[in-house]
Amino acid sequence: MKREDTPFVGGPLDGRVLPVLLGMTGHPPKIYKVPVPAADGGPPTVLVYRRVQAGQSARLGLHQGWKYEYAPEGETGSGRKWPWSKPDTSQRTGHGGAPGGAPDDADE
Repeated sequence: MKREDTPFVGGPLDGRVLPVLLGMTGHPPKIYKVPVPAADGGPPTVLVYRRVQAGQSARLGLHQGWKYEYAPEGETGSGRKWPWSKPDTSQRTGHGGAPGGAPDDADE
């Protein structure tokens, strides 16, 4: 597997350069998650970094690599809705089985 030294900006990994595995397209992953174990043995904290363009050349505007920026809000989706994706169930209210949270006959 090919690796690329990628700088991290912001958050606890600010200023570090880590080797990141590249995908089949030759790019690092869009989101990089770093699990940090808790001191008291509880569930680990997950730090989320997003891939952004590191810069462009001045003359031609060519891409000059990637860097990761800290995302303190955590992982949020890209907003893309593919036809084969499962529908988002977080918008529903209530505890019924019908769309929109309306109770159905099976709940009664």
